[in-house]
Amino acid sequence: MKVAIVHELLTMRGGAERVLRILGDMFPNAPIYTLLYNEEKLGDWFPRNRIKTSYLQNKIFPTPYPLLPTPYRYNHHLYLPHFPKAVESWDFHDFDLVISTSSAFAHGIITNGKPKHLSYIHSPARYLWDRTHDVLDRADKGILGPIKRKYLERTFHKLRIWDSEAAARPDKLLSASKEVQRRVELYWRRDSEVVYPPIDDSWLENKIKNLELRIKNYYLIASTLVPYKKIELAIEACNKDGRALKIVGEGPDKKRLQSLAGPTIEFLGYVPHEELKDLYTNAKAIIFPGLEDFGLVPVESMACGTPVVAYAKGGALETITEDTGVLFSDQTPDSLTQALEKVEQKRFDANVLHAQAEKFSRKQFEEGIRRAIYEI
Repeated sequence: MKVAIVHELLTMRGGAERVLRILGDMFPNAPIYTLLYNEEKLGDWFPRNRIKTSYLQNKIFPTPYPLLPTPYRYNHHLYLPHFPKAVESWDFHDFDLVISTSSAFAHGIITNGKPKHLSYIHSPARYLWDRTHDVLDRADKGILGPIKRKYLERTFHKLRIWDSEAAARPDKLLSASKEVQRRVELYWRRDSEVVYPPIDDSWLENKIKNLELRIKNYYLIASTLVPYKKIELAIEACNKDGRALKIVGEGPDKKRLQSLAGPTIEFLGYVPHEELKDLYTNAKAIIFPGLEDFGLVPVESMACGTPVVAYAKGGALETITEDTGVLFSDQTPDSLTQALEKVEQKRFDANVLHAQAEKFSRKQFEEGIRRAIYEI
């Protein structure tokens, strides 16, 4: 069976790219199609000889956008109006199966009826649907705000129409969580099956250390630094009571978050896998303050025997139990502070935490993918 894999953007590391790595391992001969590819950041995960980029990378915008400073060249917002045409330009007639992993556009490929198309949905595009008004409000700020807002309003309207029509193209949809499944039905009027994304097996190979021997003098966030992650809630809560907080990750919101941080907040940037394991293992708890579709970080934390403090909506409701963490009901510093106080008073069994993480293993993910392929 000739298989191709499609993934929107290979410009930064995240949960979607970890899922793609597993699909790449499952089908080692499958080429990976992507709209934009940043070899400097992802070449070790996805070598260039497997990558097929869209015309946006090389023809219309050489290198792309050569006159822009490097940090802006892979800013996907610059390309939004071009993405539908780009994903529709790929020809898959030589393949038997195409697997797309989509957070916005990849589900819209055209297969012309020959290869079957299985699409794994991380989420319908958030900025086109449930986060549209938040994005527009942020764009409205500054001298050029009204112009940017008008441009985005027109662009988003056209993309929503395309998105709704393109959602009918895959032969089968898989959703990353029940929260995503709900939105797929709401926005696209399509049924889907839930196959939870997995954590890497290396997390589950961890030896659970005695909780009493851990350092446990800090809280931890591991996240891309973008506004919707609500990391400022954790910063404000920890500033207020002088709690130590370590923040792992990079992103466009880093400078703003650093400006909010007090002396007990530490930004660590990108941290290699083994070091991140140690950070998880020795933290009091992981703070997960945003509304997420699923969220691999809480599961990785539980695999290390560390509880989670999370906002009580979205994917966190599907992974965190009373025995593995504390949920807070409002996205406010006060509500989060109350949850931190609760987690400090509770005792958690590291083996129970680890057992919960095992429910989201690579094995269950691969079985779900193979079952879906068999069905279509």
